[in-house]
Amino acid sequence: MAGMRTVATRIPSAAVAEEAREALRALVRVVQGEGEARVSLHTPGDPNEVTITLPREAIELFVEVLGQMANGNAVTVVPVHAELTTHQAAEILNVSRPYLIGLLDAGKIPFRMVGTHRRVRFTDLMAYKQQDDARRDEALAELTRQAQDIGLGY
Repeated sequence: MAGMRTVATRIPSAAVAEEAREALRALVRVVQGEGEARVSLHTPGDPNEVTITLPREAIELFVEVLGQMANGNAVTVVPVHAELTTHQAAEILNVSRPYLIGLLDAGKIPFRMVGTHRRVRFTDLMAYKQQDDARRDEALAELTRQAQDIGLGY
């Protein structure tokens, strides 16, 4: 694949979620096995069937995608080398675009300018997210410890 195709995000319908659950059950058995995995694909109504060998990592990723779809969640796959717009980056962090721009301007997340537009590398965004999640976990642990110290029953 030379480029990355952009697909509009769609929430899976109930029928698609059920199909994903069925496929997930079958693929989990493959992932739990050893060695390479061979998958057969066919289109309903087409007598031809194609068998391909997939790397275990690809099947594990596909299992994750199917799991999310089975739960009714939309999924987007982003190459790790991808550069995101500030709108895309804000959506991934679940923050407003102005808040994200504040993080960029404060130097908390690296970015580069393309003309007048900021671009954020996906890997830099995920590194920030991991650090932010760790800070939140530490703060929660400290609050829990303080609540236990004063006998609030947590």
